[in-house]
Amino acid sequence: VQLVQSGAELRNPGASVKVSCKASGYTFTSYDIEWVRQAPGQGLEWMGRIDPEDGGTAYAQKFQGRVAFTVDTSRSKVYVELKSLRSEETAVYYCSSGGFGDWGQGTQVTVSS
Repeated sequence: VQLVQSGAELRNPGASVKVSCKASGYTFTSYDIEWVRQAPGQGLEWMGRIDPEDGGTAYAQKFQGRVAFTVDTSRSKVYVELKSLRSEETAVYYCSSGGFGDWGQGTQVTVSS
């Protein structure tokens, strides 16, 4: 199993960012993909999940309305888009599959003017 994420991003406050996660080595639709982030000096924070089979989503309450998960089954990719970024959202963003058994390498998102 391999989850490969897109590269680091730098955004101004108020901007949006979209991070991808490409899965391989298993049947893509077999497991939900979770999104988790970790800010500097903080613990892991669960953002939500997406079911690649039907695109069904679940979001942590604090992210509802500002975060969107999407899936492209033809490319075995899922995406997280965050809108109206704030500086405190500078973090490493991870995708995970297999009930958190497999993880992407993480994507650094830096929000700074």
